[in-house]
Amino acid sequence: MIKIGCCGFPVAQARYASTLPVVEINSSFYQLPRLETAERWGKTAPAGFEFTLKAWQLITHPPTSSSYRRLSQPIPDQRRNRYGSFLPTPEVREAWQKTLAVAQAMKASIILLQTPATFVPTADNVANVRQFFRWAPRGSSRLAWEVRGSWSIPLLSQLCREHQIIHAVDPLKSSPVPSALNYFRAHGAYEGRRIVANYRYSDPELKKIKEACDKPVNYVFFNNLSMFEDAKRFAQLISPLPIPIRRRALSKT
Repeated sequence: MIKIGCCGFPVAQARYASTLPVVEINSSFYQLPRLETAERWGKTAPAGFEFTLKAWQLITHPPTSSSYRRLSQPIPDQRRNRYGSFLPTPEVREAWQKTLAVAQAMKASIILLQTPATFVPTADNVANVRQFFRWAPRGSSRLAWEVRGSWSIPLLSQLCREHQIIHAVDPLKSSPVPSALNYFRAHGAYEGRRIVANYRYSDPELKKIKEACDKPVNYVFFNNLSMFEDAKRFAQLISPLPIPIRRRALSKT
């Protein structure tokens, strides 16, 4: 099974849900939506439509990240060292509880946590990861972790196995550690560490993504400027629509 979607709604929700079966809500990384909004998304979606959710940046990213500019309320200076990096602080745990509440409101099947490239496997960071995932309640959601920093495969495999975490990757950049399913986020091309947002996937690249879908369940989310069109092209590659048969009109005799 290959579930195809986009990171966010690139078109109106009704049009999107009539075309693709799953969406990753990722505006929640910058600022969580209100619970009423999350509930409305869930209630107005058609039967069988699926949500996943990107966790709030207060859990994973420090306030030095430029993404904090999009918070509705700035972090007070005296508390800036208490956010991000899975720190064992009341502030991080509160941010997780609020993220989980939003996930439950929209019935998100998976919550994605993404760590920045600066989050590397120091002894403190590894300890914080272990402590966070041992503590974090999950409700009915599974957890996925997209690692941007340089972590060894053996260490990632151990952590994901210990805490039943899905290793999320860009399928054209790296391979996930063994898990029950694949969670792919196709970001487009890179210039150094910077994502080229207006990238459009070629047909050979889409075929490579298809080949990477080797688990019984595979999520593929496109996260580039042409994500909606690329997702539809990928869906056509996975399950081509039948070509209408044109019948020759019988000639009169």
